[in-house]
Amino acid sequence: MNETVLLSNIGSTAVITLNRPEKLNAWDTPMRKALAEMLGEVNASGEFRSVVITGSGDRAFSAGQDLDETMHFSSGDEGQNWFLTWRDFYDSVRNLDKPCIAALNGVAAGSAFQFAMLTDIRVGHANSHMGQPEINSGIASVLGPLLMAPRIGLSQTIELTLTGRMMDGVECETIGLIQHLVDQGQVTEVALEIAEDLGKKPPVAMRLNRQRFREMTQPAFDEAFSSGMKIQKEAFASGEPQAAMKEFFEQRKKKKESS
Repeated sequence: MNETVLLSNIGSTAVITLNRPEKLNAWDTPMRKALAEMLGEVNASGEFRSVVITGSGDRAFSAGQDLDETMHFSSGDEGQNWFLTWRDFYDSVRNLDKPCIAALNGVAAGSAFQFAMLTDIRVGHANSHMGQPEINSGIASVLGPLLMAPRIGLSQTIELTLTGRMMDGVECETIGLIQHLVDQGQVTEVALEIAEDLGKKPPVAMRLNRQRFREMTQPAFDEAFSSGMKIQKEAFASGEPQAAMKEFFEQRKKKKESS
């Protein structure tokens, strides 16, 4: 049984918890597969009318990709094949017929930031830091810019992508990435209230609305994956991401040893 992703329910709301707190809920390929499968099961179940996704602990929703996995890629083909696995992962939330709320209990970085943007409504607190720091790990950003641009504009998308800067929850609310900014202890409660309210909406209309949003964005989503395969193959073939990730872990080790 995969316990990196947990499912519970409160009424007709499915509560999915990313459960890898020792890694700041960062996901590797098996964890992403488990989450995608769980979302598929929740979507097919008549028991649930809405979904809330959150992270275990109070530090992170998810730190995104577990760099310990990608650091060991030895070829561009490995990078390309890894990128392809993200299609089913992102589709698992895009294809939901039911409203999905992100309860951002902490940081959402990189692919977790992207995943959060694919949910319908985001609830966070002042320390719910979000951003696209992939460049700092030598990873080229493909889906992040696609998702950010229509939400915050191209100029800000470029700045965040090239600097890798993280935003705090206040800034995220100001630019519309977090719709509900509340006290830290209220994040889950407010997310559940919103999920309950949306779960009471007519389900056919809800499904068709989500379907329409998906159709509106599908061409750009398809293009991003087509381009991303070439981009990640070139990036990982260069060895730059692997070297940057190795340097990250070495610096973190030195910091721990000196503290």
